[in-house]
Amino acid sequence: MGCGVPLLVPGLRRKRRDGDQRAVSRANHPSQAGDMVVVELTNKLHTEGVVIHWHGIRQFGTPWADGTASISQCAITLERPLFTGGHILLPWALWNAKISRIVRISDSGRGRWEERAIPLRRRFDLLLSDWWHQSVHHQEVGLSSKPFRWIGEPQTLLINGRGQYNCSLAAHYSNSSSSQCRLRGSEQCAPHILHVLPNKIYRLRIASTTALASLNLAIGNHKMVVVEADGNYVQPFAVDDLDIYSGESYSVLITTNQDPSNNYWLSVGVRGREPKTPQGLTILNYHPNSASKLPASSPPVTPLWSDYNHSKSFTNKIFASMGSPKPPRNYDRRITLLNTQNKLNGYTKWAINNISLTLPPTPYLGSIKHGLRNAFNQKNPPESFSNDYDVMKPPVNPNTTTGDGVYMLGMNTTVDIILQNANALSANVSEIHPWHLHGHDFWVLGYGEGKFSTKDEKKLNLKNPPLKNTAVIFPYGWTALRFVADNPGAWAFHCHIEPHLHMGMGVVFAEGIQHLNRIPLEALACGLTGKMLMTANNHN
Repeated sequence: MGCGVPLLVPGLRRKRRDGDQRAVSRANHPSQAGDMVVVELTNKLHTEGVVIHWHGIRQFGTPWADGTASISQCAITLERPLFTGGHILLPWALWNAKISRIVRISDSGRGRWEERAIPLRRRFDLLLSDWWHQSVHHQEVGLSSKPFRWIGEPQTLLINGRGQYNCSLAAHYSNSSSSQCRLRGSEQCAPHILHVLPNKIYRLRIASTTALASLNLAIGNHKMVVVEADGNYVQPFAVDDLDIYSGESYSVLITTNQDPSNNYWLSVGVRGREPKTPQGLTILNYHPNSASKLPASSPPVTPLWSDYNHSKSFTNKIFASMGSPKPPRNYDRRITLLNTQNKLNGYTKWAINNISLTLPPTPYLGSIKHGLRNAFNQKNPPESFSNDYDVMKPPVNPNTTTGDGVYMLGMNTTVDIILQNANALSANVSEIHPWHLHGHDFWVLGYGEGKFSTKDEKKLNLKNPPLKNTAVIFPYGWTALRFVADNPGAWAFHCHIEPHLHMGMGVVFAEGIQHLNRIPLEALACGLTGKMLMTANNHN
């Protein structure tokens, strides 16, 4: 099944997300698993180059459509169209992907599980995001300044693009100075209500697109059963709340078995950072109650931001469902990536193995395909870091360097990645980092404390590790990943916290590019490949 979709990135429009009005651009189109979607993207922004990354789509055979400027393609300039999109293989690949069957608690109530279709009318999509009143450009200037200037925490947490500012839906439950929001429901900042019938099972598909915040989601008086993570089914388990990091997605099942005369809060709060942003709230509205009827009790309390044991308890419950692909027993190559905060000529940076990523003008995909060896540093980046580096303390030498080298992977080889966290520049500070891999899923083999060593090998799970495309490393800890380099292309692997990526927290993998056939010329019309193509055209 296929479809062709014209997609226009319009000029900026004024939008009110939480009552604050500023310019945004957006594009959306529904599709479903099994579709081949071809999108012609035309940029109408006069001052911006544009790319669109299709998060969760592996782009087999179409790596130039991955949407990573300087890695897989050139940024799309004003009025220059580019065909993008991809083959939607996974149920979570696009927001409106269709899943026809799902596991649920059996009617016996004894905890057994069975497959049962859930009608479309009993599925909700929840897109979580954080919202600043100042523009991303203002933030970028601060991140790139000397001294470093931080824009501050987001003003609002949004649920499906909606939130409130300078008032709260739940003000009268607390002693805070916030005023009670007086909304009729038609305002752009009014909450996106979840309308439900009593005694039914609903599927909530939750995705986090936050630029900064790690989040915790809970529904008052309702347990959630986690059944899917990043487009792959997991062994179902029940929780009262779940932590979700930027770039992650989950599906959960809820049963509307509470007092039907009440409505209930759905709350989203900040984790992993001292929260200075109020909870995002909406309402689970039991029919036939009015959606304006507030719940009888206050919203669920978000766990303490620094309670990492709570976070780890959730993460350590995620295992692949029976029948899921298993990882190869052995790896061909292991790359250990030390995550550090550093200084470069007075500027604050994030670095991997003491190299802060910078991207070249020529996309790696084109320069490698056409053998342009002077387009980027041909030296392989470091595969590990010094054994005597103390990850529990600030770096003895905080200075770093920049680099644009690429990890060249053998086609169809098995690669292990050890993500190693460390103390930042300030003492007793180590941050959460959710890492996202383009073009692949990986098996999450395990998590641990301190510095990874050979004794940790026995802790790795090769029996039923979950398949994901985004995984977190906790403060002062490590995360072990395994993937097969089976997708020709140049692929970003990076921290999904946007300020961290902007400051250099990422690497690039490349594999099998020589196996690719034609790469669309419009994807490479910049840098050295652009000059090469222009010269070739002039000679024709």
